[in-house]
Amino acid sequence: MVPELQGIGMTSRRTRARLIQRLRESGIGDERLLAIMEEVPRHIFLDEALSHRAYEDTALPIGHSQTLSQPYIVARMTEVLMRHNPGRVLELGTGSGYQTAILARLVKDVYSVERIKPLQDRARERLRTLGYRNVMLRLADRGIGWQEQGPFDGILVTAAPKELPRDLMMQLADGGVMVIPVGEGTQMLTQVIRRGEDFDITDIEPVRFVPLLGGVVR
Repeated sequence: MVPELQGIGMTSRRTRARLIQRLRESGIGDERLLAIMEEVPRHIFLDEALSHRAYEDTALPIGHSQTLSQPYIVARMTEVLMRHNPGRVLELGTGSGYQTAILARLVKDVYSVERIKPLQDRARERLRTLGYRNVMLRLADRGIGWQEQGPFDGILVTAAPKELPRDLMMQLADGGVMVIPVGEGTQMLTQVIRRGEDFDITDIEPVRFVPLLGGVVR
Protein backbone atom coordinates (compact mmCIF):
# COMPACT_ATOMS: atom_id res chain seq x y z
CA MET A 1 0.00 0.00 0.00
CA VAL A 2 1.18 3.55 -0.71
CA PRO A 3 2.68 5.19 2.38
CA GLU A 4 0.54 8.12 3.50
CA LEU A 5 1.01 11.16 5.68
CA GLN A 6 -0.24 11.28 9.23
CA GLY A 7 -3.75 12.38 10.16
CA ILE A 8 -5.83 10.32 7.72
CA GLY A 9 -8.81 8.95 9.59
CA MET A 10 -11.95 6.94 9.00
CA THR A 11 -13.80 9.94 7.53
CA SER A 12 -11.23 10.23 4.75
CA ARG A 13 -11.37 6.49 4.04
CA ARG A 14 -15.17 6.51 3.86
CA THR A 15 -15.11 9.56 1.58
CA ARG A 16 -12.62 7.84 -0.72
CA ALA A 17 -14.75 4.70 -0.82
CA ARG A 18 -17.80 6.75 -1.85
CA LEU A 19 -15.80 8.34 -4.66
CA ILE A 20 -14.69 4.94 -5.94
CA GLN A 21 -18.28 3.72 -5.90
CA ARG A 22 -19.31 6.76 -7.97
CA LEU A 23 -16.57 5.95 -10.48
CA ARG A 24 -17.89 2.39 -10.78
CA GLU A 25 -21.39 3.72 -11.35
CA SER A 26 -19.99 6.04 -14.05
CA GLY A 27 -18.70 3.03 -15.99
CA ILE A 28 -15.11 2.60 -14.79
CA GLY A 29 -14.61 -1.16 -14.66
CA ASP A 30 -10.87 -1.69 -14.06
CA GLU A 31 -10.88 -2.89 -10.44
CA ARG A 32 -7.09 -2.75 -10.11
CA LEU A 33 -7.16 0.91 -11.16
CA LEU A 34 -10.03 1.66 -8.78
CA ALA A 35 -8.17 0.04 -5.89
CA ILE A 36 -5.11 2.17 -6.61
CA MET A 37 -7.21 5.34 -6.85
CA GLU A 38 -8.72 4.51 -3.46
CA GLU A 39 -5.24 4.10 -1.96
CA VAL A 40 -3.48 7.12 -3.46
CA PRO A 41 -4.18 10.13 -1.20
CA ARG A 42 -5.56 12.76 -3.59
CA HIS A 43 -5.71 15.39 -0.84
CA ILE A 44 -1.91 15.46 -0.66
CA PHE A 45 -1.82 16.82 -4.23
CA LEU A 46 -3.84 19.92 -3.31
CA ASP A 47 -3.15 23.00 -1.25
CA GLU A 48 -4.39 22.58 2.30
CA ALA A 49 -7.26 25.04 1.77
CA LEU A 50 -8.78 22.71 -0.85
CA SER A 51 -7.86 19.35 0.67
CA HIS A 52 -11.36 18.90 2.16
CA ARG A 53 -12.71 18.73 -1.42
CA ALA A 54 -10.17 16.18 -2.62
CA TYR A 55 -12.63 13.27 -2.90
CA GLU A 56 -15.33 15.14 -4.78
CA ASP A 57 -15.64 14.06 -8.41
CA THR A 58 -14.63 17.46 -9.71
CA ALA A 59 -11.62 19.29 -11.11
CA LEU A 60 -9.85 21.60 -8.65
CA PRO A 61 -7.37 24.47 -9.13
CA ILE A 62 -3.68 23.94 -8.40
CA GLY A 63 -2.42 27.41 -9.35
CA HIS A 64 -0.88 28.89 -12.48
CA SER A 65 -4.25 28.53 -14.29
CA GLN A 66 -3.92 24.73 -14.10
CA THR A 67 -6.25 22.15 -12.57
CA LEU A 68 -6.19 18.76 -10.90
CA SER A 69 -8.38 16.73 -13.24
CA GLN A 70 -11.74 15.33 -12.18
CA PRO A 71 -11.26 11.80 -10.77
CA TYR A 72 -13.59 10.35 -13.42
CA ILE A 73 -11.39 11.80 -16.18
CA VAL A 74 -8.21 10.49 -14.52
CA ALA A 75 -9.83 7.06 -14.28
CA ARG A 76 -11.21 7.13 -17.83
CA MET A 77 -7.94 8.16 -19.47
CA THR A 78 -5.93 5.70 -17.42
CA GLU A 79 -8.35 2.86 -18.12
CA VAL A 80 -8.12 3.45 -21.88
CA LEU A 81 -4.33 3.57 -21.68
CA MET A 82 -4.03 0.40 -19.56
CA ARG A 83 -6.07 -1.70 -21.99
CA HIS A 84 -2.84 -1.81 -24.01
CA ASN A 85 -0.60 -2.88 -21.09
CA PRO A 86 2.11 -0.22 -21.58
CA GLY A 87 5.44 -0.60 -19.80
CA ARG A 88 7.01 2.81 -20.42
CA VAL A 89 4.65 5.79 -20.40
CA LEU A 90 5.18 9.46 -21.24
CA GLU A 91 2.92 11.88 -19.37
CA LEU A 92 2.67 15.41 -20.74
CA GLY A 93 1.60 17.72 -17.94
CA THR A 94 2.81 16.59 -14.52
CA GLY A 95 0.66 19.25 -12.85
CA SER A 96 0.09 18.32 -9.22
CA GLY A 97 1.62 14.87 -9.71
CA TYR A 98 -1.62 12.99 -8.95
CA GLN A 99 -2.05 11.38 -12.37
CA THR A 100 1.69 10.63 -12.30
CA ALA A 101 1.26 8.75 -9.02
CA ILE A 102 -1.60 6.67 -10.42
CA LEU A 103 0.44 5.75 -13.49
CA ALA A 104 3.49 4.89 -11.37
CA ARG A 105 1.46 2.21 -9.58
CA LEU A 106 0.41 0.63 -12.88
CA VAL A 107 3.40 0.75 -15.26
CA LYS A 108 7.13 0.05 -15.12
CA ASP A 109 8.38 3.61 -15.76
CA VAL A 110 6.75 7.03 -16.04
CA TYR A 111 8.45 9.91 -17.85
CA SER A 112 6.59 13.10 -16.98
CA VAL A 113 7.07 16.54 -18.55
CA GLU A 114 5.92 19.83 -17.00
CA ARG A 115 6.44 23.36 -18.29
CA ILE A 116 5.73 25.24 -15.03
CA LYS A 117 8.63 24.89 -12.59
CA PRO A 118 6.75 25.69 -9.33
CA LEU A 119 4.23 22.94 -10.14
CA GLN A 120 7.00 20.50 -10.98
CA ASP A 121 8.85 21.31 -7.75
CA ARG A 122 5.75 20.60 -5.63
CA ALA A 123 4.94 17.44 -7.59
CA ARG A 124 8.50 16.17 -7.14
CA GLU A 125 8.29 16.62 -3.37
CA ARG A 126 4.89 14.91 -3.13
CA LEU A 127 6.02 11.95 -5.21
CA ARG A 128 9.19 11.64 -3.13
CA THR A 129 7.16 11.77 0.09
CA LEU A 130 4.96 8.94 -1.16
CA GLY A 131 7.98 6.81 -2.05
CA TYR A 132 7.79 6.61 -5.85
CA ARG A 133 11.07 5.63 -7.50
CA ASN A 134 9.98 4.85 -11.07
CA VAL A 135 9.11 8.42 -12.09
CA MET A 136 11.45 10.60 -14.15
CA LEU A 137 10.57 14.32 -14.30
CA ARG A 138 11.59 16.89 -16.92
CA LEU A 139 11.03 20.65 -17.11
CA ALA A 140 10.35 21.44 -20.76
CA ASP A 141 7.78 22.56 -23.29
CA ARG A 142 5.11 19.87 -23.02
CA GLY A 143 4.50 19.89 -26.75
CA ILE A 144 8.04 18.67 -27.38
CA GLY A 145 7.59 15.45 -25.43
CA TRP A 146 10.75 13.53 -24.47
CA GLN A 147 12.12 12.12 -27.69
CA GLU A 148 15.47 11.04 -26.18
CA GLN A 149 13.64 8.55 -23.93
CA GLY A 150 11.29 7.24 -26.58
CA PRO A 151 9.71 5.40 -28.15
CA PHE A 152 6.98 4.96 -25.54
CA ASP A 153 4.39 2.22 -25.15
CA GLY A 154 1.91 4.85 -24.00
CA ILE A 155 1.53 8.62 -23.98
CA LEU A 156 -1.02 10.40 -21.80
CA VAL A 157 -1.59 14.12 -22.39
CA THR A 158 -3.33 16.23 -19.74
CA ALA A 159 -3.83 19.43 -21.76
CA ALA A 160 -5.55 19.96 -25.10
CA PRO A 161 -3.78 20.90 -28.34
CA LYS A 162 -5.86 22.36 -31.16
CA GLU A 163 -5.13 19.31 -33.31
CA LEU A 164 -3.36 15.98 -32.99
CA PRO A 165 0.39 16.63 -32.56
CA ARG A 166 2.25 14.61 -35.19
CA ASP A 167 5.63 15.00 -33.45
CA LEU A 168 4.25 13.39 -30.29
CA MET A 169 2.53 10.64 -32.24
CA MET A 170 5.90 9.73 -33.74
CA GLN A 171 7.27 9.15 -30.21
CA LEU A 172 4.95 6.15 -29.84
CA ALA A 173 6.35 2.67 -30.28
CA ASP A 174 4.69 0.52 -32.93
CA GLY A 175 1.46 -0.65 -31.31
CA GLY A 176 1.70 2.08 -28.68
CA VAL A 177 -1.29 4.15 -27.59
CA MET A 178 -1.76 7.85 -26.90
CA VAL A 179 -4.73 9.21 -24.95
CA ILE A 180 -5.20 12.93 -25.54
CA PRO A 181 -7.87 15.65 -25.44
CA VAL A 182 -8.01 17.54 -28.74
CA GLY A 183 -9.73 20.74 -29.84
CA GLU A 184 -10.67 24.29 -28.90
CA GLY A 185 -13.86 24.99 -26.96
CA THR A 186 -15.45 21.62 -27.60
CA GLN A 187 -12.73 19.03 -27.02
CA MET A 188 -12.73 15.32 -27.71
CA LEU A 189 -10.82 12.74 -25.71
CA THR A 190 -9.06 10.74 -28.40
CA GLN A 191 -7.22 7.43 -28.60
CA VAL A 192 -4.35 7.13 -31.09
CA ILE A 193 -2.70 3.76 -31.80
CA ARG A 194 0.43 3.59 -33.93
CA ARG A 195 0.52 1.01 -36.70
CA GLY A 196 3.93 1.42 -38.33
CA GLU A 197 3.77 4.78 -40.11
CA ASP A 198 -0.03 4.90 -39.84
CA PHE A 199 -2.31 5.67 -36.90
CA ASP A 200 -5.72 4.41 -35.83
CA ILE A 201 -7.67 7.32 -34.33
CA THR A 202 -10.79 6.83 -32.20
CA ASP A 203 -12.99 9.44 -30.49
CA ILE A 204 -13.86 8.51 -26.89
CA GLU A 205 -15.99 11.26 -25.33
CA PRO A 206 -16.26 15.06 -24.99
CA VAL A 207 -14.04 16.59 -22.30
CA ARG A 208 -12.77 19.96 -21.10
CA PHE A 209 -9.06 20.56 -20.42
CA VAL A 210 -6.78 23.57 -20.22
CA PRO A 211 -5.06 24.28 -23.56
CA LEU A 212 -1.68 22.77 -24.34
CA LEU A 213 0.67 25.76 -24.25
CA GLY A 214 4.30 26.12 -25.25
CA GLY A 215 7.26 27.57 -23.40
CA VAL A 216 8.67 27.07 -19.91
CA VAL A 217 7.58 29.07 -16.85
CA ARG A 218 10.23 29.38 -14.15
